[in-house]
Amino acid sequence: MREVEPDFDVLEYVTIAKDARSGLVVALGGTEQAAALLQRAGFLDHPGPRGTYHRLPHGLPAAEQCRKATAASHALLSAGYSVHLDPALNALALPDAGREAALWYVAELAQQGTRASTGEERAALLTEIAAPAEGLLPLIRQAIAIACFWSMRPGARCTNLEPAAQLGSAAEALSRAADQILRVRNDAARTPAQPGEAVRTHSPAQRPVAAVSRNR
Repeated sequence: MREVEPDFDVLEYVTIAKDARSGLVVALGGTEQAAALLQRAGFLDHPGPRGTYHRLPHGLPAAEQCRKATAASHALLSAGYSVHLDPALNALALPDAGREAALWYVAELAQQGTRASTGEERAALLTEIAAPAEGLLPLIRQAIAIACFWSMRPGARCTNLEPAAQLGSAAEALSRAADQILRVRNDAARTPAQPGEAVRTHSPAQRPVAAVSRNR
């Protein structure tokens, strides 16, 4: 019996790695859409023996190589590609990686907002911001509430309770803001698509995680 080869699209796989001999960060594989995403992240197209490949410019500091390679991998993953990122280029494994990843995530949300053109896309963006369990505002509110609790706990040396009261007010304000955003989100989700308006599949901004290689 003849074995049937599984059906998959090899162009949906992208590898980003650092060439040991030249020190260049190169990206192999992908479609024209993947090429556009790589170029947007700072990669340059270059002719090779087996066709065009992409690489980062010469002379970039190691930290900048990691940042651009990681940003490119997240953009590709959000677009639906399967990506292997060389562990040595994973910016999330570097010092201050959590902060850098969080900043990248917030910046990506802002970009997502400029691209949103339908009620469904706007609703998805607002869900990322204000969702009760994992939205940005509720998570920030939780961090502020914990800081408020520790400043008021028994045995705390602080005698001035005004800062704790201000933190409590800030946490309440964030909670109210999240509720308002969710109401706007519900209205946006109910907005019907306009005639002739393109309906696109929404890809949420990639949350900061420390994964190196992922497959669909």
